[in-house]
Amino acid sequence: MNAAVPDPDVRPAQGYAGDLAPDAACRWWQDGRAVLVDVRSDAEREWVGYVPGAVPVAWKQWPGMAMNPQFDQALLAAVPAGGRVVLLCRSGVRSIAAARRATELGLQAYNILEGFEGDPDAQGHRGRLGGWRARGLPWRQN
Repeated sequence: MNAAVPDPDVRPAQGYAGDLAPDAACRWWQDGRAVLVDVRSDAEREWVGYVPGAVPVAWKQWPGMAMNPQFDQALLAAVPAGGRVVLLCRSGVRSIAAARRATELGLQAYNILEGFEGDPDAQGHRGRLGGWRARGLPWRQN
């Protein structure tokens, strides 16, 4: 029996297909191997920055960070049935929950490690230690 060759970009995870570094996720998206879905709130994308071409589907919504009741429907409209999706949030935490839900919905879902803003530095500021933006991947700010 031939075992599938593991993808060197993917780190194993529980409850979804795996974790990807931001650079690998960007490659997959730009090569058409996955749909990039930004699960941050509309407010985060507006104030902090966004990835042009990413599909915005908030996991939770501002104010109050209540669950988005349209998440499932919007995600399934954005990603072909059984398709591959890479999920981006601020720090790579909400996107884990979103990846688990996407998996339950029948998608091949991956969490993007570090998220858009990365980890906080010694002063508690994000945007300097890792993350999509700090790695120089495509993004814009209004």
